[in-house]
Amino acid sequence: MPAPDRRPRRLRQNAAIRELVSETSLRPADLILPMFIGAGLTEPREITSMPGVHQHTTDSLLRAAHEALDAGVRCIDVFGVPRDEDKDATGSESWNPDGVLNSALAALRREFGDDLLIMADTCLDEFTDHGHCGVVGTDRYGNAVVDNDATLPLYQQMAVAQARAGAHLVSPSGMMDGQILAIRDALDAEGFQDVSIMAYSAKYASAFFGPFREAVGSSLQGDRRTYQQDPANIRESLLEAQLDIEEGADFVMVKPAMPYLDVLAAVAEFSPVPVAAYQVSGEYAMLQAAASNGWLDLKAVMMESLLGIKRAGADQILTYFATDAAKLLRN
Repeated sequence: MPAPDRRPRRLRQNAAIRELVSETSLRPADLILPMFIGAGLTEPREITSMPGVHQHTTDSLLRAAHEALDAGVRCIDVFGVPRDEDKDATGSESWNPDGVLNSALAALRREFGDDLLIMADTCLDEFTDHGHCGVVGTDRYGNAVVDNDATLPLYQQMAVAQARAGAHLVSPSGMMDGQILAIRDALDAEGFQDVSIMAYSAKYASAFFGPFREAVGSSLQGDRRTYQQDPANIRESLLEAQLDIEEGADFVMVKPAMPYLDVLAAVAEFSPVPVAAYQVSGEYAMLQAAASNGWLDLKAVMMESLLGIKRAGADQILTYFATDAAKLLRN
C-alpha cells in the first residue's frame, strides 16, 4: 500500500511540537470572573445549582477577588443581590450609593485600585420586584410590556452611580434599544469619560440562564422574550453588535457562549472592538453535574470548553471557572 503523501501527525507527536504549532492560546488575563454580593449576609452562601459559586459578604468578596488576582485574573464582574424588601417597580436600589452593589464596588476599588478591573452589572432585573430588566408598563391594548424608552434614564442613573462607586467598566445587559448611547452620554456628562462600556449585544432568551435565577434571587414574572433575542436568529445579533459599536460600546458580548459559537464567530469577524463571550450558569452547572457523577473529567472539559470559546473568536471570556482555570494555566 502506498505511503501517505502528507503526514499531519508529524506535528502532533509530542507536547513541544504541539505547543509550537498551537493556533489558539488562552491566558489568565483573558478570563473575567462573575461574582455575587448578597445583602445582609453574615457568611458566604453557596448557590446550590452552581457548586463552588457563592453569594458573598463584603469580606469574602474581597478574599475571593484577591484569590482571582493572584491566579492572574485581571477583571471581575459584580452582581448585586438585594433584600426582597429593597426591591421596587423601578429598581431604585440599584443607584443607591449605599446599596449592596455600589457599596461592594467602592470596597473593591479601595482595596485594589487599578490592579484589578472592577466591572459592574448594569441591569435592573436583580433590583425590581417583578424581575424584569426595565420599567413595566402597558401597551395600547392593556398588555403588560417592558417600556424601552422609560427604562433608559434609569440605566443612566445606575451607570453613573456605579462609576461614582469606582467601577472601571459598566456592563448593560438589559437589551433595551439605545441603551449604550444613553449610558455613554450620561457617563460623559458626569465626567466619567474614562469608564468603559461592555455591551451585552447578543443576549439570547436562553434556558441556559436557569441557575443564575437562584444566584441573584430573581423575582421574575413571565419571560424576557420581548427584549432578549430569539435563539433561532443570528442576523439580528450582527445588527445589535453593529448598533452598540456605533453608539460607543468599548466591548461587545455574546451570551450564552457554547450554544452560540456561530454567533460569536460572526461577530468577531467584523467587530473593530474586543468581543467577549459569557459562559453562563447553565453551562457551568451541567459540566459540574456531569463531573460530580464521574461522567466527565472536570478540569479537562473546563479547559476544553474555554479553549473552544476562545477559538471561536472571544477576546475575553466571562466564566465562573475563571480562578480555577487561571491557576491551571499559570501552572
